Order: sequence, then C-alpha cells, then structure tokens
Amino acid sequence: MRKISEALRLRATGLSTRKIARSLNVGQSTISEYLKRAERAGLCWPLPDGLDEAALERRLFAPPGGQTRRGLAQPDWAAVHRQLRRKGVTLSLIWEEYRAAHPDDGYGYSRFCDLYRRWEGRLSPTMRQHHAAGERVFVDYSGDTIEVIDGETGAIRVAQIFVGVLGASNYTYVEATWTQSLPDWIGAHVRLLAFFGGVPEQIVSDNLKAGVTKACFHEPQINRTYAEMAAHYGTAILPARPYKPRDKAKAEVGVLVVQRWIIARLRKRRFFSLAEVNAAIRDLLPGLNGKVTRHLGASRRDLFEQLDQPALRSLPAAPYEYADWVERRVGLDYHVEVHKHYYSVPHQLLKKTLWARITARTVEIFHEGQRVASHVRTSGNRKHTTVAAHMPASHRRYAGLTPAELRRMAEKIGPNTATLVDLILRAKPHPEQGFRACIGIVGLAKPHGRDALEAACLRAGEIGGLSYSSVKSILRNNLHRRRPETPAEGPAITHPNIRGASYFH
Repeated sequence: MRKISEALRLRATGLSTRKIARSLNVGQSTISEYLKRAERAGLCWPLPDGLDEAALERRLFAPPGGQTRRGLAQPDWAAVHRQLRRKGVTLSLIWEEYRAAHPDDGYGYSRFCDLYRRWEGRLSPTMRQHHAAGERVFVDYSGDTIEVIDGETGAIRVAQIFVGVLGASNYTYVEATWTQSLPDWIGAHVRLLAFFGGVPEQIVSDNLKAGVTKACFHEPQINRTYAEMAAHYGTAILPARPYKPRDKAKAEVGVLVVQRWIIARLRKRRFFSLAEVNAAIRDLLPGLNGKVTRHLGASRRDLFEQLDQPALRSLPAAPYEYADWVERRVGLDYHVEVHKHYYSVPHQLLKKTLWARITARTVEIFHEGQRVASHVRTSGNRKHTTVAAHMPASHRRYAGLTPAELRRMAEKIGPNTATLVDLILRAKPHPEQGFRACIGIVGLAKPHGRDALEAACLRAGEIGGLSYSSVKSILRNNLHRRRPETPAEGPAITHPNIRGASYFH
C-alpha cells in the first residue's frame, strides 16, 4: 500500500508510468493497474485524511459486486486438499461438485479458488507441494544413528536409520541397517516396497554414493544395480538436484519426524543386535502412522488407505535379488576374472569389455546388453570354470599365440624357464588356462633379467611353485640368489686334530 500511495503522489507530479515503475522498482503493467484501480475508486493525490492502509486496500481491491454475502456454505478445505492429490482431480471439478451440493448458498468459482489459496497458504511449505497419489516415495538416511552394543566384546557399533515417505499420504517406513552401502541401500528399498504393498511411479532419493554414481544437476548417473532394481519393480529413480533439499522436502520432514517420534524415544534403551533395533522400531511405527495430523484431520494411515494404496502399482511376483555389476576385460584365455575366480566366455569376445552380473549363486556375463555366458558362482580359489562350447576347436589364440609359441618364447630365455612353462601348460585341463601365468613369467625377464629369471624358475620347479605368483615372489625376495651348496666329499681341510673317517672303523 505504501508503494501505491507513492505511485499516486508521483503521478500527481506529472511523471509517466514508465518512470514511476522505474523509481519504485515495480513492473510497468503493475503500476498501470494500480493507477486504474485508484481512478475507478475515485482516489487521487493527496489521499483523504484518515484513509489508512487497510482502508485503502479495501477500496482498491474490494471484490466485484460488493461484500460477500454472509451465511454461505463453507467448504471442508482439508477434504478439498486431500482430493486434489488424486490423479485428474482439479479445483474446477471440486467446485462444480460443491455447487451441485449447494446451488443456492455456495461460493462462486473465483471466490472459491481465492479462499482455498488463502487456506493453503497457512500450511507448511512442504504441504503446499502437490503430490499425486501413488506418484512418489521419498527416501533418505537420517543423520541420527542408534548405538548397538556387541554382547561379547562390549564394542559399540552404530546403526543407520533408513526412512521412506510416500508423497500424498506421508505414510512412513523406517528400518535400521548397519551401513549406507549399496547392499543395505537396495535391501531397504525391497523391504520398503513390501511394507507399502505396492510400487510408486517414482523413487526420489538423495545423491547417496550407493545409489547415484555421479551427482549432476541435469544428468545424474544412477548406479547400475539401483537402476536394475527400479526396472524389476517397474518404477523410476529420480535423484534430487544437488544442494536442493526442497526437491526431497518430504524426506527431510519425514526424517525430522522419525528423529523425534522414534529415535528420541529409543535414546535410553540399550540394544545388542540389529534385530532388536528393528523390533523396537516396528513397535513404534504404527503410532507414528496412526497419529492424526493437525491440519488435515486424518492420520497417515487413513490417508494412505484413501489415496496412495489404491494408486500404487502391483508388486512383481518375486522380490528383487541383489546383484553386483562389475566391468571386466576378456583375457587371452577367453576368461574373465570375478572375485578371484575365472569364468569362460565365447572365444570370439577376446579383449572385449564385458559386464558381469554377480548374485549369491550365479555369475552372468553380458556383452552389449546380451547375456553371453552364465555360470554357477564359485569361491575365489584362482581356478577356472570353463564351458567347452566357449573354446575354439583348435585352441588357437588371438594373434597366433599357441602353446607351442609360448614354449618357444620361454626357450629363448633359458631351459629352466622353458621347463616351468611346459609344466604349467601340462598341469591345466586346457592349456589355454595357463596362458596368463606363462605370459606373466616370460614378461619377468625384462625387469629382472634372463639369468635371474632362469634361477627363479629353477627354484620354483624344485619347490613345486607352478605359478606366476611363485616366480614373482622368489624374485622379489631374492630367494633365487640363496641356493644351498652341495657339500664336497671328505673334510674341507687337513689338520692333525681332525681324525677322519678311518678313526671310527
């Protein structure tokens, strides 16, 4: 109102609308509208005595047609707010239903909208956001943790608190995990969706390293395991923008509520296992979701049953099974190394970069999105798992490399190296499985020299160390230089005090 009074004063001095707008730092169209309203209200500068700001506002911005009639039917604004969260429901539709119920004593559309906006403006900034039913769940970890005592050692370990909140109903899920690593992050999501009994369209997460490989304002990169989990459930991952906490305001508020309603209530209790922590959380969670909110007059559970639950998509037949994805390059023996074990792939993929999907029981290998090999997972014993169909008929290797060629390379270094290479190739069910070790042994001649490698191969053969790591360890520890000498026959010296062997016969 002060700026409108100043605009009227400046207008009386003869300034143009553009100059008045520039002086008051207000848009030119806005100043023009204010001046027109003052003209229609019969106001000019100087303003009448006793006309304060409230009176000026009433004269300039009085609703058309005079004061609103008293006794009109008051809408249930909380119910209107809840209805707007349903898909396809608009304020216009709700007003039409309202007028159908109150044809004679209902508000007009513009007044109805104005009153709703005023009511909505009294809510918190988080609740002013529009969240369609079943559209989004917001997930995050709480900054607060819960201490767990090791019953045997007395050591204290902290448990992380995972929180998930549905957008429309604020229905909340809470659980404790040991870490914020990828397996715990994925496992918490699987149990979250099982708790809801359905799948929302989107999962809005923080830029946690476990889930988001690269945080970016425009194109965040999602961890492949996290993306696979989302594809399994038919949902989408939508990371919040970096340094934009309002993108996940539901999660921020949910974390705050959990800290006050659950973590604070557990602060004096002592826990000796993660299962005890989660059992205590499960006892408190129904109270959190059953508490009636002050503004909407309904609990989170009531809103969940009315809004989110009917709109959620169905869960798949089986829950997601956790799997790691690792990138590997195919070796000359057409095997890839996964957790210290070697798995075969078709020999046509030599030197290609592949992706391995690792579960608790299987190892699947993909090339350009197509699965090219599948193996039962084996412990990391540095051995090979080979499928015969993956091997070439002649076992010929890329660039003409064959067992015979490896033997020729070893013979150029010396007989001991050639003997060790031959022993390694013969010890494998398929000679190609020993290619990596043989190439590595021959390559040690460059940094250590041929003589040292020859001595090391001789020592490795004597102790049965038929591997690249054995030869490398001998060279690194200079064991090839400390060889036992063969004792000479008879005493080394002659002396009167040395009796000799004849004395004892």
